[in-house]
Amino acid sequence: MKDSGRVPMPLRDPALRRGDFQEVSLGYGPQEARREAARCLKCKNRPCVDGCPVGIDIPGFIARIAEGDDDGAFETLSRYTALPAVCGRVCPQEKQCEQRCVRGIKGEPVAIGHLERYAADTWQRKNYPAAAEIGWNGHRVAVVGAGPSGISAAGELARMGYQVTVFEALHAPGGVLTYGIPEFRLPKAVVRREVEALEKLGVEIACNIVIGRTITVDELFEDGYEAVYIGSGAGLPRFMGIPGEGLNGVLSANEYLTRVNLMGAWREDSATPVLRGHRVAVVGGGNVAMDAARSALRLGAQEVAIVYRRGMEELPARLEEVRHAEEEGIRFHTLCAPLEILGDKGWVRGLRCVRMQLGEPDESGRRGFSRIEGSEFEMPVDTVIMAIGTDPNPLLPRRTQGLETDSRGRIIADENGLTRKGRVWAGGDAVTGAATVILAMGAGKAAAVDIDRALQGGKTP
Repeated sequence: MKDSGRVPMPLRDPALRRGDFQEVSLGYGPQEARREAARCLKCKNRPCVDGCPVGIDIPGFIARIAEGDDDGAFETLSRYTALPAVCGRVCPQEKQCEQRCVRGIKGEPVAIGHLERYAADTWQRKNYPAAAEIGWNGHRVAVVGAGPSGISAAGELARMGYQVTVFEALHAPGGVLTYGIPEFRLPKAVVRREVEALEKLGVEIACNIVIGRTITVDELFEDGYEAVYIGSGAGLPRFMGIPGEGLNGVLSANEYLTRVNLMGAWREDSATPVLRGHRVAVVGGGNVAMDAARSALRLGAQEVAIVYRRGMEELPARLEEVRHAEEEGIRFHTLCAPLEILGDKGWVRGLRCVRMQLGEPDESGRRGFSRIEGSEFEMPVDTVIMAIGTDPNPLLPRRTQGLETDSRGRIIADENGLTRKGRVWAGGDAVTGAATVILAMGAGKAAAVDIDRALQGGKTP
């Protein structure tokens, strides 16, 4: 059967969307979804499932969409993931399930992410999650962090009958989904609906509680919790250590996006303002850099540039996000590295950079780089946003005896998330460092299974 080609995702016009925080992608309608779902070949060996960190029955839910059974598609999805509407928007399917799609060998892979979003959005528009009738198995588990990893672990445990409390340090649940990813890419109403579904399973979410400060892990055990899962993420920003990073006008992407997304700094009447630069440079090339740059544009910046030391082909951000940024007018200074942030009376006035050249690939396949001597130049900017990665916050490990970390502050845990402290599991960015939403969810799901095995199956942690 001849492939009719991938059904494109409808998008808002770049000239309009660059001026507001409304969602860029409009989503499939029923006819578009059915047409795209019909492209699935229903492969017997299901390579797409092998590429999914949470093992979603991808051919199963797509088949339901093709048949017109949208509710059935969502029911299939919800057996494997606690965040289908989120994953359909932000997961890097092109590097996971879609990368293994047989359709992609000679053409374009099936748009698995777009279909997942369609199924979740369609169900959420028609339904409100009802309280689940799940019998309590007599065990209590505490989860630290209401981000993707914690939500995934809590959802899995609740379905198994555990009484779960999620402790969140900030005033709203969602973790990076709430404070990190902008409204135009992931509407907060979508996150709230996913969290409400979790609460309907019986999960209690306690906000404004910093584990390690408000209460310790050992005190959780004293309160009757039999296991603890740590999904506290990686919220400690990195800086380059170059001159000028202490100037006014230099921000971490973590702080910048938290102010914009969690605290609504993009609104004119916001009680939590954020610096609105006219000429903004964002240092980094990942999804966070794209989010910061596109947010700066929407906050009124006249010029926004991405400064990245490798080339366009090496950008770690999703191709979709890079394309959207280019369409909106973001400039890319690739093969370029900052040397110094220049100041005037304590404020940023420019960025001194040097041109770079790529070398041969290393063992991982990533190409090295080196400076081109004599190629230094200055870029006039008044705001610099550092988006070069984050590490786990050291507070919790330092306040938890027996919880060991590596040289970068990442909690040491085995493949199931079990740490070297008895009855404590960990996963997601707290263990791996900054990674993707779906990998964090996979870690939470795996740890939930192991916690259940430990508490119910006679295993001694």
